[in-house]
Amino acid sequence: MSNGDEATTLLDIRDLSVHYGSGENTVFAGIKLNLKLKKGEIVALVGESGSGKSTLSKAIIGLLPEAARVSGGTISLAGENLLGLSQKQLESIRGRRIGMIPQDPGASLDPVKTIGSQVSEVFRLHRQGPKRSKAELRSESIRLLAMVGVDRPEYRLGQYPHELSGGLKQRVLIAIAFALGPELLIADEPTSALDVTVQQTILEVFTNLAREHGTAVVFVTHDLAVATDIADRIVVMQQGRIREDRPVRAILTAPEHPYTAMLLAEATPDGNRSPDAKRHSGAPAVPAIEVQGLHKVYGHGKAEHRAVQGVSFAVRPGTTFALVGESGSGKSTTARMVMRLLDPTAGSVKIHGEDVTNVRGSGKRDLWRGLQMVYQNPDSALDPRHTVSQIVSEPLANYKFGTKAERALRVSELLDSVNLPSRMAGLSTRELSGGQRQRVAIARALALGAKTLVLDEALSALDVLTQAQILALLEDLQINHGLSYLFISHDLHVVERISHDVGVMRRGELVEIGPTAKVFGAPQSEYTQLLLDSNPGHLLRELARA
Repeated sequence: MSNGDEATTLLDIRDLSVHYGSGENTVFAGIKLNLKLKKGEIVALVGESGSGKSTLSKAIIGLLPEAARVSGGTISLAGENLLGLSQKQLESIRGRRIGMIPQDPGASLDPVKTIGSQVSEVFRLHRQGPKRSKAELRSESIRLLAMVGVDRPEYRLGQYPHELSGGLKQRVLIAIAFALGPELLIADEPTSALDVTVQQTILEVFTNLAREHGTAVVFVTHDLAVATDIADRIVVMQQGRIREDRPVRAILTAPEHPYTAMLLAEATPDGNRSPDAKRHSGAPAVPAIEVQGLHKVYGHGKAEHRAVQGVSFAVRPGTTFALVGESGSGKSTTARMVMRLLDPTAGSVKIHGEDVTNVRGSGKRDLWRGLQMVYQNPDSALDPRHTVSQIVSEPLANYKFGTKAERALRVSELLDSVNLPSRMAGLSTRELSGGQRQRVAIARALALGAKTLVLDEALSALDVLTQAQILALLEDLQINHGLSYLFISHDLHVVERISHDVGVMRRGELVEIGPTAKVFGAPQSEYTQLLLDSNPGHLLRELARA
């Protein structure tokens, strides 16, 4: 390396080894891992869950969990080895020289402190120069919030986190991260919980600030589309090792490692992979789900909130109908009314031709034999105290299905249908990966022979390769068992891949509806066009078209 390169190198990681556990239980997370980052450079770490991305980012900032430790190598920031510093010295560096933007803004902001006190706290923790007065701290906090595009910053200072949207909370965290002008920022999946339009805005704010301040960024993500939109270089990680480290366009046009090629194949839009609508053409059939004029109103008078307004659509049997839109658009409220977990204010819900709008008690119990829901987060939907077998057989026991032996046989069949080995029946969900847990949730939903599933953001917590595996499973189950899906999502890539028809929701209303290929290919609504324009992966799509 030339002296010029040495002068511009900010972060230099050499032969880094990290392992978890001790003795026979040692598991290596990174073995002789090397990475360099120049001043002002944005590098994306991509890979599936468990690839070592978060371990590497936590090692840089000195926040590895107790079970992990660095067993070799160096991490140098502007020539200073961070691994040789005491905890007190590291604490003085965090926030001041190295900033961090976490994944979940809801969990990262203190719910009992105002936004103003949390923004100004960084100046109290890292005092630079003369002590600032309250008025000066307030003025600087307002400037920072305005810098990241928070509207009415003076007003926001007095608000609490629960009064802010997810996008606003993430802007606050970005303001805090940039407050002291750090040389290096680590962003750990900072937009994965946001819908596409908010995500695009936050990424623009973040990257513009990084470029303006000359801040180097390590951007951790499992979304290759996002990585290609914002990064100078992409570092592909798998099983604790770096498989590729090259400029974005070089990796996209000529991936050198098979794992990179596989990530690209799943992230790149491909019209040939979308569902074949012709397979379902023919004589009209009774819809699996049909809703007419659905309304949901909360409150009265001035406090009235119309969550869903006049929504009508039908899910053709054996197909997937997707509802897309931003957070708060009414997608999940509609899904809960379809499931009869919420009562509609007006309108009707029919399942396979039967009006279930007013079912109660045992009527709902009968309904849920054939209509089941798969939730967003399998961690909260599955009881960690129970084994896989107990979880999958719970509906069978509740509905007094067969003998104990017959239930055990049914569990074995269900696990096989979702491609889980029978040996997993005795495991707890803590011993499974995120994808395996979601397969268990799907198996449980199918236990009583349900033919219609409502999937509410069921893939949003999974990395791109695991998403692809679950999508393939859902498609196989649909073909082999004639299942119908109402698919709720804000991920347009996933919707394009799996759905035959799509409805676009905004502020409680359906603004566009039709075959997915038609809606995505020639949107009629300005809002649909906005969603599509906000969808990450612009360079990926450009290269795919070329």
